[in-house]
Amino acid sequence: MKPPSKLISALIITPFLFLLIVYLVYRETTTKRPEQLAVTTAGYVEMCLSCHTTEKLDRAHDAQVVGCSPCHLGDALAIDKDKAHKNMVLNPGDLRVVDKTCGVEGCHPADVHKVKNSLMATNRGILSTLLYYWGERETQDSNITVEQLLASGETSLALDYYRKLCATCHLWKQKNDLPDAPDFFNEKGGGCSACHYILPQGEKRLTVTSFENSEPTVTNGEKKKKPHPLIIKKVPDENCIRCHNRSGRIGISYGGIYESEGYGTPYEKGGLSSKRLPGDRFYLEIAEDIHHKKGMSCIDCHTRDEIMGDGTSYAHYEDQLEISCEMCHSENPGTTRKGKKMTNLAREQGKFTMIGKNNEKVYPLNPPKKESCGYPGHKRLTCESCHSTWVPQCYGCHAKRDARETHLDKLTLEETQGWWEEGRSYIRYEKPMLGVWGEKVVIVTPGCQDIVTLVDEEGNIEGGFNRFTMAAINPHTTQAKGRGCADCHSSPKTLGLGEGTVTKKDGKWAFTPLDQGVETLVGRTVGFDNFVDIDGNQLQHGSRANLRPFNGEELRRILRVGLCLQCHKSYDDPVYLNYDPKRPCPVYNEP
Repeated sequence: MKPPSKLISALIITPFLFLLIVYLVYRETTTKRPEQLAVTTAGYVEMCLSCHTTEKLDRAHDAQVVGCSPCHLGDALAIDKDKAHKNMVLNPGDLRVVDKTCGVEGCHPADVHKVKNSLMATNRGILSTLLYYWGERETQDSNITVEQLLASGETSLALDYYRKLCATCHLWKQKNDLPDAPDFFNEKGGGCSACHYILPQGEKRLTVTSFENSEPTVTNGEKKKKPHPLIIKKVPDENCIRCHNRSGRIGISYGGIYESEGYGTPYEKGGLSSKRLPGDRFYLEIAEDIHHKKGMSCIDCHTRDEIMGDGTSYAHYEDQLEISCEMCHSENPGTTRKGKKMTNLAREQGKFTMIGKNNEKVYPLNPPKKESCGYPGHKRLTCESCHSTWVPQCYGCHAKRDARETHLDKLTLEETQGWWEEGRSYIRYEKPMLGVWGEKVVIVTPGCQDIVTLVDEEGNIEGGFNRFTMAAINPHTTQAKGRGCADCHSSPKTLGLGEGTVTKKDGKWAFTPLDQGVETLVGRTVGFDNFVDIDGNQLQHGSRANLRPFNGEELRRILRVGLCLQCHKSYDDPVYLNYDPKRPCPVYNEP
């Protein structure tokens, strides 16, 4: 006879084994199995294909070729839906998982390191510059990145401003992470997918000017089902403009779109204009860039390593930048600023051409005009300083932080204390201002003219500060015909003095500005468009240590030519040959 304890164990185990066998038999007889294994054309078993039969991608990424799991992970051998989808990722391009997806051996292993160190991923230039402007760092070259902020949760006054107002334009942003936001905002970011992602043909593609017709992808936490996107190599401009439509606004400027004031004019049938940009911003259509007019895409000029990065974590955009106007418009084009060969330039019968990467159109490349571009007095001019006839100029950024309310942190997606409100004094586009960056004359525009007010938890103003900065910019508004001589030599606005009146009496120059500044917590500001005074004293900061306005001697020389233009109106006038700025003028009888 068995001991009582063993008998009890047997009585317990026997029913359990019986029930287990019954369950296994039931599951086996009720489980629907494919009639045959789902196999890709490359010979991999991919059970995902037994259910996912309609998704169509490009040939390189087609599910019938590579399957689903190499990109979306999960369990490719499971026949149970929940098990197959366990640990699956929706967006393989997300930088959080890209080492396991796009970056695996056999796909794009060399690109992950480059992309993660690119300025579009790190935002290093934006972060370090903002921290420097607001007095939280000693230099503009601090190595702080979005990835570090995501990991550390570090914050400060400047970083709080960045987190809540700026942190949706970087590659670490996840697609569809902003609840109840329109598709245009939700489709930003996504790592590799930010650029190499489009909806299938026939699906509505949201552009910067059509976003208002979109509905939120995520509503009350539930996502709408969308067709599987296409993975593409030919990046369309709308993917670039999804981010490059704020700050410098070069993406919309390229297409001739100018963000106007918020009046909503010209009115349409008695109502506000229907022409609006993301953020309920009105716009006007003015002169588009000549390259855009001819059908050229952003990627026709901007190189792969410049956009995706070359593996180096650069401090600022000019460090990562490769292209230049001379790359195409010179006697011997084809080489970037970093000495790399352009892949879409060709030479046939002694003439250079560019082949469009998206439209495959052939564009002839013309050298610069020797008579004007080669004029000795213009040696310091960059091409854009003459050929960009307009630039968006956003003056007086009024930023207020109210500690009584909360605001969504775009990195953590949590509401935290401190509501930021931002507004501007005015925005203009005409008469681009010029300055000197290093040894070159460039276009400058208000970088950050910050007037910051801080409100405490009791509703009292606890402090604030001002920081006015002018920044260099290539506005991407190139025109075939350059600016006229008088537009530089006779325009105080162009020279950095601001709108106003320049006079010369008894051999001395004087300037009366229109803008007298505004009263703030820390006193009256300088005029918003006053970069320099008539004696060459700098009135606002430059965005780089070697970016400055014209000095006093330069201003006097430029303005003196403006007097000459009243009689000698063209640069090819003989009086400008071997021009001597000290030569007395017979009309004014003074140097």
